[in-house]
Amino acid sequence: MTMLRATHLATVKSAVYDLRWEEFSVKRPARIVAVRPCLTGVSMRSAEIIDISQGGATFVVSTTAGLPKHYYLNILGLAYRIGCAEVYRHKERIGVRFINIMDPEVLRRVVRTDFLVGNMEAIAARRAPIFRA
Repeated sequence: MTMLRATHLATVKSAVYDLRWEEFSVKRPARIVAVRPCLTGVSMRSAEIIDISQGGATFVVSTTAGLPKHYYLNILGLAYRIGCAEVYRHKERIGVRFINIMDPEVLRRVVRTDFLVGNMEAIAARRAPIFRA
């Protein structure tokens, strides 16, 4: 990888970026909040988190056009903005490392909420009437 295409994670050595974290598969809606150059404004776009750990996440966005390499991730339902540094971008799929390690309690709430929401959808699907032709 040439330096022109590398992110700061390619050059900075830190235990935060070298550790491997347990990943949890979730499907949580989120919002990416990016500050425009020269602090001229804020841009937001929707995302869906695919997996998350204490050190990073993978999510899908509708388009990556105009998205900077550093931004905040706001998980809907939580009052937290998580600073992110992009590690890779492949089409609409983005992998990030968190600038600060996520608190285990916050991660537990994200995973637990996803489980409960998914469980409620499964219960609703079981209760729905079955139409047979």
